[in-house]
Amino acid sequence: MLRTNQSFLTYVQKLYEQQERKENIIVKQYSKGQKLFSQNENVTKIMVIKEGITKCFFTENNDKEYIVEFLGNGEIIGEIEFIRQIACLCNIGAMTDVTVYAIAPDYFSQLIKQSLQLNNLLLNVFAERIINTSSRASYQQVYTIEHSLNKLLELQARQEISISKEDMASYLGVTVRSLNRVLKNTPHH
Repeated sequence: MLRTNQSFLTYVQKLYEQQERKENIIVKQYSKGQKLFSQNENVTKIMVIKEGITKCFFTENNDKEYIVEFLGNGEIIGEIEFIRQIACLCNIGAMTDVTVYAIAPDYFSQLIKQSLQLNNLLLNVFAERIINTSSRASYQQVYTIEHSLNKLLELQARQEISISKEDMASYLGVTVRSLNRVLKNTPHH
């Protein structure tokens, strides 16, 4: 529900601190509500979230949003697009103020060729995403919206963030109207 990756964060922090001229990896700030990446646009940096929470979402042709995942500390974004040389697959929006390590593409390319540690971290990220995608699909088949909503409300309380009804609905794959019906019958919200 909220993905984080401490080992990736530690790896990138080390690289950042070892730089002589801080130009291969820079620290960038985004305000709540800002987009880090826009669907169908070209990726100019690969980013690792240092602090904050983002949402990864698709905007469909009918302007409906579908939230794939909430991403937090240590999550890498833009790497698939970079590796495949394609435009952004989805939007990444800041749900809180967000700080990222932005990695220059040529430096990232060099690391892929030279760092076994980076390649192992990336393999783990990809494997984790495949597992999450399939388990989330089966989870949504097996559990009720109420159950998933409760998990979302717990995440909101634990992270002390506010998730809009629109975002909750687009994460759960339901309309706001359906969400309101479920919220009305949910004891704690």
